[in-house]
Amino acid sequence: MTNPRYKVVQWATGDTGRRALREVIRHPDMDLVGVLVYDAAKDGKDAGELCGEAPTGVVATRDRKAIQALGADCVVYMPRATGSGRTRAGLTQEELLDDIVPLLESGTNIVTTCTDLLARGVRLGPEGRARIQEACAKGESSIWPSGSDPGFFTETFPFALLSVQRHIDLIELEEFGDLSHRPSPHMVMEQMRFGKPVEGWDPDRRKNHLYGEYQPALTVLADAAGLDVDEWAATGGVAAAREDTTIFSGEIKKGTAAAQKVVITGRSKGAEVIRFTQYAYVTLDVDPAWDLRPTGWRLRIHSDAPFDIAMPLPVPLDTLADHVPAYNANGPVNAIPYVCAARPGILTTEDLAPILPRGPRPAEAA
Repeated sequence: MTNPRYKVVQWATGDTGRRALREVIRHPDMDLVGVLVYDAAKDGKDAGELCGEAPTGVVATRDRKAIQALGADCVVYMPRATGSGRTRAGLTQEELLDDIVPLLESGTNIVTTCTDLLARGVRLGPEGRARIQEACAKGESSIWPSGSDPGFFTETFPFALLSVQRHIDLIELEEFGDLSHRPSPHMVMEQMRFGKPVEGWDPDRRKNHLYGEYQPALTVLADAAGLDVDEWAATGGVAAAREDTTIFSGEIKKGTAAAQKVVITGRSKGAEVIRFTQYAYVTLDVDPAWDLRPTGWRLRIHSDAPFDIAMPLPVPLDTLADHVPAYNANGPVNAIPYVCAARPGILTTEDLAPILPRGPRPAEAA
């Protein structure tokens, strides 16, 4: 039997959206039928031109209603986060719902990087969740959020290791980001405040944002692992450069901020059962001496079948920007066949079969 074909729309074409658009165009089982853009300069351009591919005949538009009326099988929904509004997509909750509810009501499924839909849309509140569930029921459609930065580390990858566990004491996840080669002076030196005095450092600046991004995803993981978390907390910290150092974005003086971390923990009856730590740094030589590692991830499971797995990204820092979009874009594209075949509703990774590049076989999809 041949694989089914899917009519797909790409919604937004930032760094991640452009990569997703390219992979939809290249996918042997998908037909691109529409592209939604926010930038007036992109309006009317061929989809292929937007992502470095040959012309497709599909022209980008800023008209949401035109996109919603296409009757696509799935929309890859990737609005860019701006930090404004009440959602992590830079939209108010009403704007987010106004985007996705008509799609779901019409029978169009959605895969998304929008983290407000994590943990079955807990951040949207009871009314927002109810609107989405009602839309899914009406259209017999599904919506699946891929998770945080990227979701495979908080869901897909740990889930594979949970299959051999019977008793888990603690899950530790660590994310490492070396920003010394990042060509973004405003982001590195001003927004993240590297090179600024550590005295008076506000640990809440990034802690509150990252807690909102990751805690829902960690809740999904804890539930899948059978961990009964009754208390969540987050802390922040900063470490200083031990010597003067020069990075791409500027000068880091001795004694100024050179590394920072946010730790999110879940406890059960007072004992830590899940811990996520995100490290960002511009040099490894810091005080206090944290266990900083190359850009990538580390996962440890303390259990009757323990694991300690390090996953540094095997690419030079100078070319990292060429690869990062794939980690966030490929998962949602690969998930399209699974989400189209799933039961209606707001899904988590736990609801889907293991996601593979070509999707479920026709007999499984039926």
